[in-house]
Amino acid sequence: MNYLNLIRYQNLIIIALVQVFIRFGLFIPLGADSTLSNFEFALLVLATICIAAAGNIINDIYDVEIDAINKPQKVIIGKTISEKTATFLFIIFNVMGVGLGYYLSNQVEKPEFLGFFIVISALLYLYASFLKSIVLLGNIIISLLVASSLLMVGLFDLFPTITFINQDYQSFVFKIVLNYAFFAFYINLMREIIKDIEDVDGDKNGEMNTLPIALGRKRTSYIVFGMGILALFGMIYHSYENWYNSTIAILYFLLLIIAPLGYFCIKIWDAKTKRDFAFLSKLVKIIMFLGICSILLYTL
Repeated sequence: MNYLNLIRYQNLIIIALVQVFIRFGLFIPLGADSTLSNFEFALLVLATICIAAAGNIINDIYDVEIDAINKPQKVIIGKTISEKTATFLFIIFNVMGVGLGYYLSNQVEKPEFLGFFIVISALLYLYASFLKSIVLLGNIIISLLVASSLLMVGLFDLFPTITFINQDYQSFVFKIVLNYAFFAFYINLMREIIKDIEDVDGDKNGEMNTLPIALGRKRTSYIVFGMGILALFGMIYHSYENWYNSTIAILYFLLLIIAPLGYFCIKIWDAKTKRDFAFLSKLVKIIMFLGICSILLYTL
């Protein structure tokens, strides 16, 4: 169980589910031309979660001292798993992820696509080692990497099949993926900033320079509140613009996305304690997952 917690298996399951939803809840129901076989798609999912697992491990390796203050009960490296073992696992997962990426890139006859896996792997290492200590930059990079897990499905499954005849429809379907990727980026950026507010004490000890350290907890909370309001109105507009003729879809957005976003905005305004921000971080994570699950509404 310690090894599963080290790689953040819950997050990896979410990544896998999201990629499955995109292919089987969007591409296939909408009749888009696909490149990957089911086996090759499974390898793409495996490659993605291998690189994500490696990123989680290296982040824990660099955060041992900070986590000892922020969440001592969750520290694994140095207690139940040695740093040497964790480093070995980091290398193995990276090699597996990039190796599968190499195979898939050649299968779709786009060898240059291997660069995506290499860049993502490198950014995860750089994020853990020093980028996260730069105000907002680390938050933005990790949110871009979250969004990339959605875009990878479109790049490997849609892009190679684009022809002069189907390019308009393939672009239309890929644009839907882009919209969801932007949603994932934006909501995850909110969550990353909230986590920084929650972990401000340990981050100060680790000589980090996060937004709450630079501006203070309260001011940063107001920034996240503003981001939440924008997300709320954005989702209201999106649901009306795209789903006004579907009662089921409208109810889904109102009850599972818009209402929780409204509740989040109310709570973030008065949030004060570490426990408050921990709750809000989990709430935003649920909102992001439920938002991406709305992909399945396209089967209607």
